[in-house]
Amino acid sequence: MLVKTSGIVFRAVKYSETSIITDVYTRDLGMQTYIVNGVRSARSKTGAALFQVMSLVEVVVYHRDDRKMHRVKEIRAAHVYQRLPFDVRRSAVGMFMAEIARKTIREPEPNAPLFDFLFDSFCFLDSTQEPFANLHLHFLIGLSAHLGFLPGGDFTPETPVFDMQEGTFTHSATQIHCMDEEQSWLLYQLLCCEREQCHIVVLQHAQRRRLLQSLLTFYRLHIESLPEIRSHEILHEVFE
Repeated sequence: MLVKTSGIVFRAVKYSETSIITDVYTRDLGMQTYIVNGVRSARSKTGAALFQVMSLVEVVVYHRDDRKMHRVKEIRAAHVYQRLPFDVRRSAVGMFMAEIARKTIREPEPNAPLFDFLFDSFCFLDSTQEPFANLHLHFLIGLSAHLGFLPGGDFTPETPVFDMQEGTFTHSATQIHCMDEEQSWLLYQLLCCEREQCHIVVLQHAQRRRLLQSLLTFYRLHIESLPEIRSHEILHEVFE
């Protein structure tokens, strides 16, 4: 059957001389794999740029529940990036967000709130005129809510330590997987602010790097067999 839906391109690899295979997270079908024939040929009417990682698209696809790979009938841009492809720092943040999403979303079923969160996050990254050095950290916290392990509790004088294993703020570091008080306070500030205000949380480069490493540990503790995340090293380079 033909299905029209929105999608976010997470991965695209060359297939044969002129085709590609692409993983697209769709609003109505969940994570899907498509083969697109001839898109890399000189005569193709569909630009290969639409299948770049992070592309936000509208597609009409041939879909059958009994198949693992489907075909694209029509595709067009759902949002044309104005800044993201031309800004090295924005691109680095976007690639990190795309890698995290691709490696953490395990459910094949559609999840409209999760899709909207991802779609809006990429649009915000492209359009914001505020500093965005904290955006990847705020993204990890927001994504954890959709994945089912949003940090719980509050940072208080009685509970100044975040226990990553239990996923909550607690009174003291009782085991190895705990953030120290400084990291816990920074985490709580990001947890309490909206995406549009995350730039007001003041972090130095070293603090940002340590908090990112801790959040990735937090993810590994709550997502079984999480593949290695590679793009965060690029983030460190472009922001430092």
